[in-house]
Amino acid sequence: MSAAPDPAEIFDRAAAEGSRRLDQPLLELVATSFIAGFTIVFGMAALGIVHMAVAPQFGELARVAGALAFGVGVVLLIGGRAELFSENFFDPVAAAVEREGTWLLGSLARLWTLTFVFNLVGGALFVFVLSVEGALPPGSGEALSSTAEELAHRGNLGMFADAIAGGALVALLSHLLVAVDGAGSRLGVAYVVGFLLALGPFDHVIVTVLHVLFGMRFGAEIGLGTLAAVTLVSTAGNLVGGLGLVTVSHVAQATGAREDE
Repeated sequence: MSAAPDPAEIFDRAAAEGSRRLDQPLLELVATSFIAGFTIVFGMAALGIVHMAVAPQFGELARVAGALAFGVGVVLLIGGRAELFSENFFDPVAAAVEREGTWLLGSLARLWTLTFVFNLVGGALFVFVLSVEGALPPGSGEALSSTAEELAHRGNLGMFADAIAGGALVALLSHLLVAVDGAGSRLGVAYVVGFLLALGPFDHVIVTVLHVLFGMRFGAEIGLGTLAAVTLVSTAGNLVGGLGLVTVSHVAQATGAREDE
C-alpha cells in the first residue's frame, strides 16, 4: 500500500491540475462546464425518484435515501472529468500561487465565470427536458417541488450558512481528488461528498439553483425574485466557504509544510 501524500505533494499535484484547467481552450472549457451542468441533473432526478418511492412507507428516511441516490450524479460528474463551479477553486489557485510574478486573476476569472454560466445553461436545458410530462415517474415532480420550496423559502442567513458549508464541501472534494490515487478512490470520494451535499442539504449554487428551477417547472410557488436571491446568497456563501475557508487554509498548510522541508 502506497503512503498517503503529504500536504506539499498534494499541493504540487493540485497546481499541475490547476494549470491544465486554466490553460483549457475556450471550446473545451465551455463544453466541459456545459456537460457538468446536465450531468448533475441526473443526480437531482434520482433524488426525486427515490424520495417519491421511499417516503410513503418510511417518511423522513426518504431524505437519506434521496441523498444516497444524488451521490451518483457527483460520481458521473467526476468520472466524466466534467467541471463544476467551486469544485475548481483549489487546483487553479494552487497553480496561481506557484506562478511567479502573477496571480493569474484574469485566467481565474475566465475559468470561474464560464464554468458558472455554462453549468447553469447545461443544467437548465436538461431540467426543461426532464420536467416534460411523463419524463419522470409519477410523484417525482412533487418530491422535487417540495424540496425546492424548502430550499427557496429559508431565511437568507440560514441559506448563507448552508452555502458556506456547501462551498467548503465541494472545494474539499477538489483537494481530496488530488490526495487519493486510483479511479476507485476518486469515485468513492465523489460519492461521499455528493451524499453529504444532498443530506444537509448544503447549498451549492449550481445544484441549488437547478433544483429550485426543477421545482418551479413542477409548480412550486417560487418567483423569479426568490430564484435571483437564492443565486446571489448561495454564490456568496460558496465563495466564502470554498475560497475563504478551504482553499486559503490548504494553501497555508502546504506553505507551512514546505517551510519544514
